[in-house]
Amino acid sequence: MILSNFERLVQLADEVFAVKNDPSQLDVNAEVLERLYKLHPATVSAFDDGNGPVAWVLLIPTTLDLMNRFLEKQISEKELFDLTPLDAKYDAIYLCSALVLEEFRRKGITKQLALSAIDNIGEIHQLKAAFVWAFTPEGDWTAEAIANLAKLPLFKREK
Repeated sequence: MILSNFERLVQLADEVFAVKNDPSQLDVNAEVLERLYKLHPATVSAFDDGNGPVAWVLLIPTTLDLMNRFLEKQISEKELFDLTPLDAKYDAIYLCSALVLEEFRRKGITKQLALSAIDNIGEIHQLKAAFVWAFTPEGDWTAEAIANLAKLPLFKREK
């Protein structure tokens, strides 16, 4: 049986993040997506090649205070999301996750999606920093490139 692009992205998310085995991570479901859109409509981006999504990018605008608490491991990723207030002024952007099907990697899709979202969010909020909790070397490099292109300092949470 051939999996759809959507099914392959879901499978990739399970393999990379193993969120089902880690309750401290954000498990994206319909309720989480609804709240993300309330934070800002550009928080979730996808690229569709005409046969379904081949890439997803999820960013969470939040506050510098919550960013620092997350980086210092005082709060989990799920708590970062839950504690981020709605209708607030955000000054930090969490580069939460990016998934790209293997045959579409190294084409700049993630960077384009993330930079567009950061620009869109930055029209309303004065972003001063980006931060990441990278699960792979590729995720780390991509976050560095995105932050550099967005002209934001990048802060990293260690595993």
